[in-house]
Amino acid sequence: MTAHVSTHTERKGFGFWWTMFIAALLVIFGLPIAAGGLWLIVLGGSWYYLPAGIGLLLTAYFLFRRDLNAVWVYLITFAGTLIWALWEAGFNGWAQVPRLLAPSVVLVLVLTTLPMLRGSIRRFGTGMAAAMITLVGALGAIAIANYSTEPSYAQDEVPPAEPEPETDVTAPETPPVPPDETGIEPEAPVGDELATEAEIVPDTARYVLFETGADWPAYGGTNHATRYSPLTQINRDNAGQLEQIWEFRTGDLPEGDEAFGNQNTPIKIGDRLYLCSALNKITALDAATGTQFWTYDPVVSADAIGYNASCRGLVYFEDPGADQGELCATRVVNLTHDARMIALDTETGQLCADFGNGGIVNLMEGIGDSAPGFYAPTSPPTLVRDVLVVGSQVSDGQTREAPSGVIRGYNAVTGGMDWAWDMGRPGETGLPPEGEIYTPGTPNVWTIASGDDELGLVYLPMGNSAVDYWGGDRSDEENTYSTAIVALDVETGAVAWHYQTVHYDIWDYDLGGQGTLVDFPGPDGPVPAIVMPSKQAQFYILDRATGEPLVDIEERPAPQGGVEPERLSPTQPFVTDFPNLLKPDLTEAQMWGATPLDQLWCRIQFRQAIYDGVYTPPTLDQPWIQFPGYNGGSDWGGVAIDPEKGIMIANYNNMPNYNQLVPREEVDALGILPITDPNYTPGAGSGSHGSISPQALTPYGIRVNAGWRVPYTGLLCKEPPYGGIAAIDINNREVLWDRPFGSARKNGPFGIPSMLPFEIGTPNNGGGVITASGLFFIGATTDDLFRAIDIETGEEVWQVELPAGGQAGPMTYEAGGRQIVVINAGGHDFMETPIGDYFIAYALPGGEPVAGEGAEQP
Repeated sequence: MTAHVSTHTERKGFGFWWTMFIAALLVIFGLPIAAGGLWLIVLGGSWYYLPAGIGLLLTAYFLFRRDLNAVWVYLITFAGTLIWALWEAGFNGWAQVPRLLAPSVVLVLVLTTLPMLRGSIRRFGTGMAAAMITLVGALGAIAIANYSTEPSYAQDEVPPAEPEPETDVTAPETPPVPPDETGIEPEAPVGDELATEAEIVPDTARYVLFETGADWPAYGGTNHATRYSPLTQINRDNAGQLEQIWEFRTGDLPEGDEAFGNQNTPIKIGDRLYLCSALNKITALDAATGTQFWTYDPVVSADAIGYNASCRGLVYFEDPGADQGELCATRVVNLTHDARMIALDTETGQLCADFGNGGIVNLMEGIGDSAPGFYAPTSPPTLVRDVLVVGSQVSDGQTREAPSGVIRGYNAVTGGMDWAWDMGRPGETGLPPEGEIYTPGTPNVWTIASGDDELGLVYLPMGNSAVDYWGGDRSDEENTYSTAIVALDVETGAVAWHYQTVHYDIWDYDLGGQGTLVDFPGPDGPVPAIVMPSKQAQFYILDRATGEPLVDIEERPAPQGGVEPERLSPTQPFVTDFPNLLKPDLTEAQMWGATPLDQLWCRIQFRQAIYDGVYTPPTLDQPWIQFPGYNGGSDWGGVAIDPEKGIMIANYNNMPNYNQLVPREEVDALGILPITDPNYTPGAGSGSHGSISPQALTPYGIRVNAGWRVPYTGLLCKEPPYGGIAAIDINNREVLWDRPFGSARKNGPFGIPSMLPFEIGTPNNGGGVITASGLFFIGATTDDLFRAIDIETGEEVWQVELPAGGQAGPMTYEAGGRQIVVINAGGHDFMETPIGDYFIAYALPGGEPVAGEGAEQP
C-alpha cells in the first residue's frame, strides 16, 4: 500500500505537471492559429491553419485529461501538416522551416507525455515515439540535403534572342601585356614611370587615360566601370592560399546613433593607394604595405550626415599642362557630406591653391539654404576629359521642396563651373539669377556616373523627384528624366540623349548602379554600349552614342489604380531578349517566418494587401506590396563584365516592401516632421530611417516596411532566398548560373545570429571585381564574408570573415610584385552589418615588400 502511494505521488509530480504544461502550451499556440486560420479563410487564403489549430486544441484537451487520444489526434494533425507542407513547398528546405520545424518539435513534446497518458497501448505508444522521432529526423535530413544540392534558381522564361554564334565581345583597344608566370604584367608602368607612360590624348592634350592592371584608377576600375582587371596571379587553384597582408583603420566610427555605412572603393595609381573615410578624411597609403603617406581631414561634422556617413570614392586627375613635380600636377578630388569639393596634391596632401577657393569649391552655391544632411554628396565626381561632373545625394521622403538635383560640370584644373544642367531651367547653363536657386525637388544623381572620353559623354543614372511615392505636381521635365539614363555632352552640359527605365516612377525605383560601358555584340559587329542594371533586376542595354536600345524592350501593360490612376503610365518597359533576374510574382505560399504563427501572420498580411505584381501602385486605404522593393534588384554595386570572356556577374536582392500611404492629417497628428522643420528631431520616427516619412507639401506621408519584416522576430515575411548572384554570357544572352548568395550565419530571429553555414541567400549591397584568371571577388552580403567565386561555375573557392560588413566594392592591383585585393569593411546601418573603419589587403604568400619613400613606418 505504501509503495503504491509513492508511485502514484511521483506520477502526480513532475510528469503530471509536464503534461499540463505541454497542454497549456498547445492552447497558447492553438487558439491564435485557429482564429488566424479562420481569418485567413475569410480573406481567401489557405484552409490549412484552421484545422491545424483545432488539432492543437483537441490535443491539448486530451492532454489535460491525460488521455492517449491526445497522441492520436496530434499524429493525425502532424500527418496532415506533412502532406500539406510537401504539397505546397515540396522539398524546399528553407520553405519547410516554418511549416515543419515547430510542428516536429511539438510532436516530440507530445510524445514525451506518453508515460502519463491513460490507455491500453502504452508500450506501443513508446515504440511509436521512437518511430516518429526517426521520421522527423529523416525528413529534416531530406530537406537539408535537397537544399544543399540544388543551389540554383529556376529562371523566368525569357523570349529567345536571335542567334549570333559568330559574334564575340571585342577586346580592349589596347590589349594588356601578356603576363609572366606570376600573372603580373611585367611591362605595366608602376611608380614614377606611370606619369610618363600613361596615354595622353594627342588631339586635345587635356586629359590622360589610365587602364586597370597595375593600377585601379577609378571607382569602377576606369570610368567605363567594367570592374575588370587583367591580372592573373591569383587564380582558381591558389586563391585558397590568400592571406591578409595589411590593415589600415581610418578612426571614423559613430560616437552616438549616427548612421554610418562607408562604401569606399580606393583608387591606386603608381605606388600609392588613395581612400576616403566615412567622414571624408582622405588618406594616401603605400599600395604594397598599407603604410601611411599622409591624411587630410576636412573636419566634417556628424550633423552633415544625410542618409548615412559614406564616401564611395575619389577622383584622380593628372594635368597634362603642368610641369612634372609641380604642386597639384597630379591631384585627388573628393566631395564631402557638407557639400564641398576638395582637391589635394597626391604627393603631399596639400590643398591645390589654384582650384576653386584655395583648393575648395562650395557646392551649395545656387542650391540655397538647406538643413544639414539634406544635400549631402556621398559619391565621387565623374571625370570625363577634364571636366568633373558632380551630383549629390538628397535625403528621400522629406519634402517636395527639396534641394535641386542639378548636375554641374567643373574644370578639373581651376575648379571653375563650366556648366549646370538644371532640367527646370532649360537652356540656362550658368548660376541662377541673383536671389534665385536651382529648381527644387528635381531628380538627382546620388550614385556614380560613368563616362566615355572619346565621345565626350557622361552617363547619369537618374534618381527620382523629391518624395518618391507621389508625383501629382511633377513637371514635364521631371516626368521625362526621372529614373532615366541621361547622356550629357561633357563640354556643354546639353542632353545628348535619354532613355527612361520607369515611367512615372512612384516606387523609388531610381537607378542606383553605375552604368557599365562595353562593346556589345550586334548583328553587324560590336557596338559601343552602356549596360544599366535596375532595381527591377533588368538590364537596359543601349547604344552609348545614340541611346538606341540594343536589346528588345517591350512596353507591357502595368497595374493601374492607387491614388493617382489618371497619371499612371499604362505601360512599363521590359527587356525581353536579354536575361533578367526579375523573379516571378509573389504568392501566399511564399510567406515565411520562424514558426507557423508568424508565417500565418504574413499570409494574413499578404491577403490584406493589394498586389498585382511589379509596379502595383501606392494605395491609401490598405497596404500594397512592392516587389522588388526599393533596394533592388541591383543597387549601388552595379555589375562587373569580363570583356574577354563576355561574362557579366551581377549580385542582386530579392525582397519585397510592405507599404502604405498615410493621410497628411495623420502624419501631422503623429508629429512627423521633415528634416527642414526647426522642430525636427533625428530618430523621432521621421526622416529616412523612420517607419513613416513625411513627404511634406504633398497629400500623403509614406509608411515603408523595408524587406517586409515579421513583428517581434524581425525575420522577413518572404521565404528565402533574399539575394542572389548570377553570371550571364552576353555573347549568347544566356544565364550561365544563378544561385542564392550569402549564408545564414549572421541572421536569425530576434537579431540573434544563427551561425548556420547554409547558403540562405541574404540581402546584399556592394559589387565585385572580375579578374582575367576567372575569379570574382565580392563582399556585399550580411554574413560579413569576403569571397572569391569562379565566374564560370559560381563555385566559391575562398572566403574570409571580415571584422565589419563588406558593403563596398573591392579592387585589385599590382604592387611590389604581388597582386593585391583590397576591401573596405565599413558596414552599413541599413543592412544591419557591424560598422567598421577597416581597409584590408589580401595577397598570396610571399616576401615582405618595403614601404615607399615618404611613408610612415608602422
